Amino acid sequence: MRVPLSWLREYVDLAQDATAEDVLAALVTVGFEEEDVHRVEVSGPVVVGQVLSFEEEPQKNGKTIRWCQVDVGEDEPRGIVCGASNFAVGDKVVVTLPGAVLPGPFPIAARKTYGHVSDGMIASARELGLGDEHDGILILSEIGVDAPVGADAIALLHLDDAAVEINVTPDRGYAFSLRGVAREYSHATGAAFRDPALRDFEELAHPASGFSVAVQDDAPIRGNVGASEFAVRVVREVDPSRPTPPWMVARLTLAGIRSLGVLIDITNYVMLELGNPIHGYDLDALTGGITVRRAMPGERMTTLDGQDRALHVEDLLITDESGPIGLAGVMGGTTTEMSDKTRNVLIEAAIFDTTSIARTARRHKLPSEASKRFERGVDPLIPFVAARRVADLMVQLAGGRLVDEGGALFADVEVEGIALPRTFVPGLIGVDYTDAEVADALEMIGAEVTATDDGWQVIPPTWRPDLTDRWTLAEEVARIHGLGRIPSILPTPPSGRGFTAAQQGRRRVADALAASGLVETPGFPFTTEQQNDLHGSASGEHLPSVKLANPLDGQAPYLRRSLIPTLLQTAHRNVSRGMTDLALFEIGTVFLPAPGTVYGTDTVPPLGERPSDETLAALNAAIPPQSRHVAAVFTGNVSPRQPGRAAEPYGLGEALDAVRVIATAAGVTIETEQAQRAALHPGRTGALVVDAHGDRIEIGYVGELHPTVSADADLPGRVTVLELDLDRLLALAGTRVVAAHLSTFPAATQDVSLLVAADIPAAAVRDALQDGAAGAGAAPSLLESVRLVDDYRGPGVDEGGKSLTFALRFRADDRTLTAAEATEAKLAGVAVAQERFGATLRD
Repeated sequence: MRVPLSWLREYVDLAQDATAEDVLAALVTVGFEEEDVHRVEVSGPVVVGQVLSFEEEPQKNGKTIRWCQVDVGEDEPRGIVCGASNFAVGDKVVVTLPGAVLPGPFPIAARKTYGHVSDGMIASARELGLGDEHDGILILSEIGVDAPVGADAIALLHLDDAAVEINVTPDRGYAFSLRGVAREYSHATGAAFRDPALRDFEELAHPASGFSVAVQDDAPIRGNVGASEFAVRVVREVDPSRPTPPWMVARLTLAGIRSLGVLIDITNYVMLELGNPIHGYDLDALTGGITVRRAMPGERMTTLDGQDRALHVEDLLITDESGPIGLAGVMGGTTTEMSDKTRNVLIEAAIFDTTSIARTARRHKLPSEASKRFERGVDPLIPFVAARRVADLMVQLAGGRLVDEGGALFADVEVEGIALPRTFVPGLIGVDYTDAEVADALEMIGAEVTATDDGWQVIPPTWRPDLTDRWTLAEEVARIHGLGRIPSILPTPPSGRGFTAAQQGRRRVADALAASGLVETPGFPFTTEQQNDLHGSASGEHLPSVKLANPLDGQAPYLRRSLIPTLLQTAHRNVSRGMTDLALFEIGTVFLPAPGTVYGTDTVPPLGERPSDETLAALNAAIPPQSRHVAAVFTGNVSPRQPGRAAEPYGLGEALDAVRVIATAAGVTIETEQAQRAALHPGRTGALVVDAHGDRIEIGYVGELHPTVSADADLPGRVTVLELDLDRLLALAGTRVVAAHLSTFPAATQDVSLLVAADIPAAAVRDALQDGAAGAGAAPSLLESVRLVDDYRGPGVDEGGKSLTFALRFRADDRTLTAAEATEAKLAGVAVAQERFGATLRD
């Protein structure tokens, strides 16, 4: 909302030396956000001049200019070149002298043009920032202004004003008016407020001569009839050719509204002044009376923006006997718009249902100044005041005649009282407000406050539909007395609150990956069916995917079954911009529909009420199963080439390190087994397995992308990926991560080299050693860790075999182990490996 300061001064005592910044600072204290300060960007010598003479001089380019002699109140007239021809000798005009600056900025200087030195410029309304009129210069007599030659035209045309712009939140629609902002400035500073809506009842009484007005709403939204009040006034014999006064043009311009002629300007002016949108109709274009109703199936109308619109049955319309003449509370129609031929005007001021207006404006993508106010709520006591105010201005500025014609529909305005306990506001806000402070603050905003035994009964003002309960009243008390009084003390959270175990687990995994050097890159969950088939299944076979009915991208209409396609797109985008060394990860949702199940629904629940439990259950059943995965992509170099050191590319080692990071953060042990996947390189792919009480559960995979897949993704070199079902991993881990026990005694280490067949996985041999060593003796297991340190295949080893060397570490909790104890445990492990795989000790 833009608020011109000269206008604000009419309703509140604003200090003469108060700047726009001062006004903004005061409004911020009562809860408004400052946006900007707007000024008409005209400065320097701009004066009233009188044309003494001119000579018309045709030019070679076909244009005719006038060489003018203009009196600007100096000893000698000034010679000025002007391309306009709409003025005559003796006309008073606005002259910008050298040194002036017009909006643009456009500095004025004496310059040679068309064979003359033009010592200034005769300005048009558009050049002065007063409107879009640029067909000719501004002649003061045509806008009803007279002043002596040489007078300051900036003050004469009210170009020395400024406007402050504030952000009005959706719950404070009353501040979309000078009336509302002036009241708030009064709250902030204590300055006297003068309500422009206070008028004698006799002036507002609806005319005795009736004009047919009816509301027919057989399908109210949320039980609210489309229009609760509808007041009309008639002004006859207006002259639409009269100019809008400069003071009104300047104020509208600063408020962000173009001047469109005196009749429309008056309706816009009153809307800004009182907050009630007004619409004027050409009375002679109306057919019969006015009826407010919902649209009928198939109806259409052309709105003032020239668009032919198909109407929805929920749209609220203003109609006459010819059909729709306006979208109620949004925009009027072309058939009855006011024009330069209008002589009689019907003024409409109404109160429309907020939900109806909001839906209509969004349905037709037609936000307007009117809908912005109606959808937030307009004071129900203001329409009669607004209609009379427009009528008075049309009589004053357009030469009209207010006649005893019109009509009105209105309902009793009842505002429900709110019980406010005495201790509630201090207890909620945390400030020890006195009873007087609470009551005074509520009375200041216009509420009716009545004391009761335990507090107050509060009736909010009609212009504050947002005050609906004691909590909103408490907020008002805090706002009026200053938010700075609220102490900065963090509340003590109640026990048992906070993140769930699953949320904590996901955060641990994300934090751990980020701490190990990976970068999190969330992406959109949309992909193609081919990518889902390639990455969403181990074999690459076609599996069902969820297809969106209205996708953002028609080439990617499916919800992803894997996170890898999204990460590959992110990696390609970064590589194409020169970021070639990447370690990216994402924790996100994948969509795994059950075969043969169709998801989604054509049923749209009612928007004006809470859906039933059955409807909510049906909507939930229409959602495909969703599981959170974690995935990572590695490409480029883990360390760049440096003097004396070759580049070290990302490989399976870094991917396996990331798997270990995830496992540690989740509190589980993840093992790797040889596997095959359609999108990954054969022989360089591993399944990620968790041992859950003897059941080996596969929860993901790790490996190197097949060269053709990485080439299709436009990624150079080797690309390594991993993906795990994070929800399932955290469920297997349980709710607690238990730290490992630390012994204070030294460890005993042993190495063992075993000869086995080349096709036997090293992990299986390691497990055999671990099982045998852990079970040796009756005492608790002494084996602390077993780790593969060498895989040798070459001279000294039979063809088809390999030598696996493991480092074993033993430790006891209560003593220092002897070498014999460690050897005994090691040999027990060797025995199990020999039993399972025929392993023999290598000499």
